[in-house]
Formats: sequence, structure tokens, C-alpha cells
Amino acid sequence: MPQGTTAPTTMRAVVQDTAGGPEVLKVVETKRPEPGRGEILVRVHAAGVNPADCKTRRRGAFVTGATPPFTLGYDVAGEVEAVGDGVTLFQPGDEVFGMPRFPHPAGAYAEYVAAPARHFAPRPQGLDHIQAGALPLASLTAWQALVDTANIQPGHRVLIHAAAGGVGHLAVQIAKSRGAYVIGTAGAAKHDLLRALGADELIDYRTQDFAATLRDVDVVLDSIGGPNWTRSLRTLRPGGTLISILPLDETFPTQAAEAAGVRAVFMLVEPDHHGLREITSLVEEDRLRVIIDTVFPLEEAVQAHTMSETGHTTGKIVLSLAP
Repeated sequence: MPQGTTAPTTMRAVVQDTAGGPEVLKVVETKRPEPGRGEILVRVHAAGVNPADCKTRRRGAFVTGATPPFTLGYDVAGEVEAVGDGVTLFQPGDEVFGMPRFPHPAGAYAEYVAAPARHFAPRPQGLDHIQAGALPLASLTAWQALVDTANIQPGHRVLIHAAAGGVGHLAVQIAKSRGAYVIGTAGAAKHDLLRALGADELIDYRTQDFAATLRDVDVVLDSIGGPNWTRSLRTLRPGGTLISILPLDETFPTQAAEAAGVRAVFMLVEPDHHGLREITSLVEEDRLRVIIDTVFPLEEAVQAHTMSETGHTTGKIVLSLAP
């Protein structure tokens, strides 16, 4: 039987009953989940808002096939309320953060989430719930792309597109922590921030053509897609790697990459207890910080999605469920 408090039996959650714009999101009272074997129940204090949430809302289906009604959200920061049978990693009262179940529904836009214990890690020291709630999906995406997939090494030249975005600004710091020379694309207004985060070279995508000037890049991290994929290939040295964190379509330059002697891959982030621990180490060593653009209360999920879909935020948007 789960260990910990047993009340309440209901919770507030943001639910959508159909595909559509941000206006389909609504706050309802629903049944509180219970942790199963190997799971913990987390009282959510903060939930990050990611582009994947908006895409799922518009599509009206998760990539795993789940359809409405459902609750969006993957980024979770909060306090363990109860633990299921077999859990030894956490106990009630522990403060945790994580990205449970991705790409399966996690239901983070809610007061409680039940999910596998090892999809979480202890909250980094020095971070509040809002900061911790902004980290998991974006930081794990950057870590798994740059470290696990590309194996970046000291001296590697790494090009990060949308460098001031949710994934981008964390990728800049992770690449720098590995000793890379970091190049970022971003609007000029965001260059000072990115330099402070460690970027060595910045390109204003509005006025400069990165593909015309950059060469001998070892790794490109792309979150834009379309023509950007092919243009990015031209910057890579032979043996270099283009990593897309957007699902591939017929425009992905697989054959062109093979002809150029480079690697071009799509990477889907996964729940990762070890990766979260690595992220925590960087945070606690003051080598990684998360930038918060805007915090909305749970009741303003519509406004949070509206802002996210502008594509011009700096850092992360977070929903607060503070008691």
C-alpha cells in the first residue's frame, strides 16, 4: 500500500476535451491519482510549459496515440506526498523534479502527478520550485543531444540554433561546461544574455546568414527545422553531427548528409534519472542556470500557451501551483 498521507481524493487540473487553440484548456476538479508499484505521488508546485505541450494541444493527440480528454505537461517540481510499494529512492516530504513518462502523458498541469520514482531526482540545492519546474525537459533534451548523442569534447565547435530559447539557453551552458566553443543564433537583443551564459560567438539570424559564414562546425543542435536543416549541413566539417529535436519529415536531408560525410539524426528526449543528476551537479556547481521568462498561475494556462506560441520567449514559461 502507498505510504504517506491519504487525503485529499480530488485535485485541480488543466484539461482539454478537444483539439484546438489555447482556449480549449480549462481548469476542472478531477480524481487525484494514486501511486502504483514503483511510483511516487508528487504534489506539484510548478510545471514547465514546453512547445511539445502546445503541439499536442493543437493536434489533440499525444505522439503515443492518447486522445482527449487529457491533461498536458511533462515538467514537474514538487514534494513527494506518498510512495508506492517497492520505492526506496524517495520518501514523503522529499522535494523532487523530473520529466515523467515522456512521450506518454504525464499530466503535469495538475496538483498531483503519480509516476515512476526513477523518472525524478532530488531538487537541486539553491533552486526554488519554479526554477526546478522549468528545467527537466529542456535540460534533458540538451544533455542527451550534446553529451549522449554527439559526445561533444573540449574544443568542439557547437552551433546552437534558437540559443535564447528554452532548450537553447541551457544547451549553451551545457556545451560550455564540456569545453566546447559555442556559437548561437538569436536576435541581437538577446546577445548580451547569451554571452553571459558562455556563448563565444553569436549570429543575429535577422541580419546574418549563418550558412554563408560558418564552417568546420562539429555539432549543430537544431530546434527550427525545415530549410534550416539543409543550411546547417553546409556548416559541418566531415564527420560532424546535425541533431534535430523536431520530428523528421520529407525535408530532412538524410541523403545530403550521407553525401557530405556527416551524421544527421533525430533525437527524442527520454526520462533519465542519471541525466537529472548530471544536470543537478551543473546547477549546484554554478555552471548552469535556468532563465524564467514568465510565471503564470495554473488558472492562466491559456495565457501561458498563447505566450509560448509566439516563439519569442527568452528561457522558460512556468505554471505555478504554489499552495
